[in-house]
Amino acid sequence: MNLDFIHDIPLYMTFSSLIQILVLSMIFYYIFIFLKGTRGAQILLGMVIFIIVLISLTNFFHLETLNWILGRISVYLALAFLVIFQPEIRRALAELGRQPVFTLNMASRTGLDNIINAVMRLAEKRVGCLIAIEREKDSQDIRESGVALDAPVISELIQTIFYPKTPLHDGGLIIGDNKIKAAKCIFPLSQNQDLFKQLGTRHRAAVGMSEEYDCVVIVVSEETGSISVSYRGRLSRGMNEEKLRRFLEALLFKDTKSSVLKRAQEQLDLTPEGIAKTEKTSKSGD
Repeated sequence: MNLDFIHDIPLYMTFSSLIQILVLSMIFYYIFIFLKGTRGAQILLGMVIFIIVLISLTNFFHLETLNWILGRISVYLALAFLVIFQPEIRRALAELGRQPVFTLNMASRTGLDNIINAVMRLAEKRVGCLIAIEREKDSQDIRESGVALDAPVISELIQTIFYPKTPLHDGGLIIGDNKIKAAKCIFPLSQNQDLFKQLGTRHRAAVGMSEEYDCVVIVVSEETGSISVSYRGRLSRGMNEEKLRRFLEALLFKDTKSSVLKRAQEQLDLTPEGIAKTEKTSKSGD
């Protein structure tokens, strides 16, 4: 095979092509990593396979007209991509403006213990609750929909807030900077059509809050007493005290031995297999 033509290619063109290939490879790699475990990954994979097959067929059979059409509809494909992946893109853009990784101090660990204790007591009594714990970015606009408190994170206080028929029990509780910032807040409901149909308003609000804001949301079902955690639009159900603690520590505390996001992904089963397992084992709740 004659490879003399390679010597005729300018060196700068070869280097430039290599850089472009590496950059594009990294972009596609991180896109798939970002969408891994979401319905967007399946749609994106389907679109890529479909386009590759079409281009291959049109080139093989010399279908110039179809080639011309594919070239012209590229703009519309880009628009379709923005519409389909709007939740994921919005989340990515929101992360650009966040501060460096948030680290809770030692005093916050006492607050975390109080949160877990309150959640377990509420679950035992089958008292529904909805608690959002802020991470790097606050949710000031959601706080304004409720009643401002700025109170210490005390287990008894959290239980009292969610006790039925009390003035502040209806709605969500927001905790940030190791303080109870607001109660009776209105969380946004998730519009994700792939959510389990048996989920009620409280769970949809937990997922919606974690989709829109950088926070971890704990929800207790008043029907079953089951505990769930929502983060970045994913809902993991059937928590016990030990697993709940591992979840929250992985998501809220900086670990120098491993990546916070990596640990969070493992704890929350943010993979297609983990999500499928969660869907299979999930039960109805409010």
